[in-house]
Amino acid sequence: MASKVRDKILDAAASCFHDLGFNGCSIQDIVDKGGVPKGSFYNYFKTKEALAVEVLKLYAQGTRREMLADSSTPPVARLRGHFEFMASRYAAFGYSKGCLIGNFAAESSDHTPLVRAHLADSLVRWTEAVASAIREGQEDGSIVAGLDPVSTARFLINSWEGAVVRMKIANSREPLEDYFTIAFSLLVSRDKPADTGKKPTRKAAA
Repeated sequence: MASKVRDKILDAAASCFHDLGFNGCSIQDIVDKGGVPKGSFYNYFKTKEALAVEVLKLYAQGTRREMLADSSTPPVARLRGHFEFMASRYAAFGYSKGCLIGNFAAESSDHTPLVRAHLADSLVRWTEAVASAIREGQEDGSIVAGLDPVSTARFLINSWEGAVVRMKIANSREPLEDYFTIAFSLLVSRDKPADTGKKPTRKAAA
């Protein structure tokens, strides 16, 4: 029963943070949405900021970063698959909800040190996972060799977050399509065709 109450608070908080932002969402909003007494909140979380950190942890777990290390899939296909998976999550909400990490980053300040520290650590770990896949792609020749893996990983993530912001404003996948087209055209080596995981289009019979 205790874990169910905690889960209700976490689910309600994730929804409230998406809809209202961290600063626009109160503890009362969260418990009202979760249908739990306000007193129950403090049995599990000391502050709204402590709750936000737990919500961000769960959100990151749901982005399937582990697929970036799946050696059974070619590196470029892994990278594209990772971002395509996140795009599918946005599609489920009609592209009206952005990335919770990016949303929190836009609101973070000196008044929320726990959130800022967690975001910084989360972005570092995300960058490392992307950079590792890039290195593997450079080793097999599918990714441009002259690129610095870490700088390129940061570029891919930063560009993605920017595309997601525009996606949310436009309620459209188009900014994400721009990202996939341009980012991967810069990433993929022309010396060796990369396996992106996409099935080739069959030509119609004459």
